[in-house]
Amino acid sequence: MDQKYERQMKKGVYEMLVLHLLDEGEKYGYQLLNEMQQKSGGMFALKEGTLYPILYRLEEDGCIVSRWSQPEGREVSRKYYTVTEKGRQTLREITGFWRNFSGTVGQILEI
Repeated sequence: MDQKYERQMKKGVYEMLVLHLLDEGEKYGYQLLNEMQQKSGGMFALKEGTLYPILYRLEEDGCIVSRWSQPEGREVSRKYYTVTEKGRQTLREITGFWRNFSGTVGQILEI
């Protein structure tokens, strides 16, 4: 398949997937990248340049909040992200729309 079509389809679900992963618990960026890749069997192997703008948008929209960790010993400080109540509500809305959307597309394609 032409990669431009694949990229366009994936682009539409990134926010929903990031919110879902954060709804499972607080995570930092690299952790999100790894979980997304592992849980999708490599289908969603995001780059940092794709993930961080999504996180910034979600934070600006009030769907997530971030905090810097306090490093201990030789650890480095990490920026952790947590979903907010608004983010949980947004996730419920997006997920409901996604189910309807994907079901309708399946009907048209007769899957």
